[in-house]
Amino acid sequence: MLEEGLVQIYTGDGKGKTTAALGLALRAAGHGNRVLIYQFLKPSSLRLGERLALQAADLPITINALEAKWDITTSWDNPADVAAAKAAIAQALEKLAELTSSGEYDVVILDEIVYCMSKGLAAFEDVKRLINSKHRRCELVLTGRGASESLVELADLVTEMKLRKHPHDKQIPAREGIEF
Repeated sequence: MLEEGLVQIYTGDGKGKTTAALGLALRAAGHGNRVLIYQFLKPSSLRLGERLALQAADLPITINALEAKWDITTSWDNPADVAAAKAAIAQALEKLAELTSSGEYDVVILDEIVYCMSKGLAAFEDVKRLINSKHRRCELVLTGRGASESLVELADLVTEMKLRKHPHDKQIPAREGIEF
C-alpha cells in the first residue's frame, strides 16, 4: 500500500492516455498493489485488447466497465442513450467513491471519466466528491480528453498528450491489437 496516494490526470487530444494508465496499473500490480480499472463509455461488449490481456493475466487488477448502452458513433444523437449514460455514470461514481474511500484498492483508474465530464455526461461535483473522499493511500488516475482547469487544480500530476500526427489523417482505420 502506498504511503500517500495522489491524483493523476492523463488528458489531451493525442493517443496514449489509457495506455499510460494501464502501464501504471501493471507497474502497481507488479509491486503487489491492488488495482481497479473502471472504463466509462467502453462497454464490456467491446473486444478491447487491454481487457483481454488483463483477464488472461494473473494479476491483482480488476477491470470493469460502465454497462450503459453506448455507441460512440450514434449515441450522442440519441437523447435516451445520453440520459441513460448520465444516470449510469452518476450511479457508478457514487459506488466508486465508496470503493476509493474504503482502502480496498491501492490504485483506481477511471478511464475516460475526464471525457465524460467534458461532454456533460459526468458532473464535476460528483468527481470532486470522489477525489476529496478517496482513501489517503489510494492513487487515483483519471483519463480522457478535455480536462477543465477546475479539474486540473484538484490533481497532483497532469500529463497532456499532444496530437502531432495521426494515422486517421491518412484514412487509416483503428487497428485491432494497436488502437483497441
